Amino acid sequence: MTTPMYRDIADQLRQRIESEEFASGSQLPTEQDLQAEYGASRNTIREAIKQLITLGLVETRPGQGTFVVPKVEAFVTALTGDPETAVDYISGVLGKAGKATASGMQVEIQEASGEIAAYLELEPGTEIISRHRRRFIDDLPWALETSFYPGEFADRGADSLRRVRDIEEGTVSYLRKSIGVRQFGYRDRVTVRSPDGTEAFFFKLPPDGRVAVYEMFRTAFDGNRRPMRLTVTVVRADQNQFIIDVGTVPPPGPSDRD
Repeated sequence: MTTPMYRDIADQLRQRIESEEFASGSQLPTEQDLQAEYGASRNTIREAIKQLITLGLVETRPGQGTFVVPKVEAFVTALTGDPETAVDYISGVLGKAGKATASGMQVEIQEASGEIAAYLELEPGTEIISRHRRRFIDDLPWALETSFYPGEFADRGADSLRRVRDIEEGTVSYLRKSIGVRQFGYRDRVTVRSPDGTEAFFFKLPPDGRVAVYEMFRTAFDGNRRPMRLTVTVVRADQNQFIIDVGTVPPPGPSDRD
């Protein structure tokens, strides 16, 4: 079966982009120049460009032309850590030496339902506290993060969970000191899906859904192996990588930041 001409052209252009003949951020030749170079019709060239757009290799800018999508250094996240101190993912991000910041805290009192109730092993309708924030590295949108806690923690004395402010010492330490709930471990579950509208807007993703997101569910457990917290973190799939260490291994090196 003969491969359509536009696919052959798209494959050749892809190779030229990956070899950096067309550098990151540079403009591709015009449609007219590509027509002349490949002896193809205008529609064929446009179909080839659409293939490259679908692959996330190029983007079109109205009135300017087609450009190679700039390469972004990946955020490399270590999912493993000290079971008693690991609170979220920000402390495990490698390969970005820039400044990490976060938006103001958004706190809501909700009724547990569906997936959240299942993760926290609560009856549907049980009161829970959600604490949401947006994270940035070097002012680049990095993560949307929401942590859920049983509402009874606040009733027992951990009332700062309900307050719209950050807990400077971290919630793991705060819960241990305030109500004696100690984190003994956590489990991570990572899925890949299409972004919703809020996520696409925050991460500045193309509206056609071709760039997926990772959704990470971290369930923390107390000494009785009961869930004490669920943290849901969403990041761009095309700009994030993960490291999981098992056993005695050296710290991540330069090759782990590619």
